[in-house]
Amino acid sequence: METVNRSATRKSLPMTDRDLRDLDVVRRSVAHRAALSSLSREVVDEDSSEAAVLHAIMEAGMKAVTEQIEEAGYAQIAAEMDTPARKAVARRRRPAWVDE
Repeated sequence: METVNRSATRKSLPMTDRDLRDLDVVRRSVAHRAALSSLSREVVDEDSSEAAVLHAIMEAGMKAVTEQIEEAGYAQIAAEMDTPARKAVARRRRPAWVDE
C-alpha cells in the first residue's frame, strides 16, 4: 500500500449531508478504514486527512469501475467465441503431458 502525499490538483467536491455522515463513519471506524485501505491499496488510518480519505474512496471507486468494465469485456469475448471455435483452439493446444 502506498500513502497519498502527491496531488496534481485539488478539486472542490459537492457533498450531501449523507456523504458527510458516510465520510465521518469511514474516518472513525477501524473496520471501514481497513476495508477502504484494502480496496484502494492506500494506507487509511486514524491520522489520515479528510482529503486523503476522499482520495482513497476515489481510488476504490475507480478500481470497482475498471473491474466491472473488464468483466463485461471478458463476458463479451466469451459470448463471441462459439463452441466450434473453442474446440478448434483446444485441438491445436499441446497437451501438458507432451514434455514429460
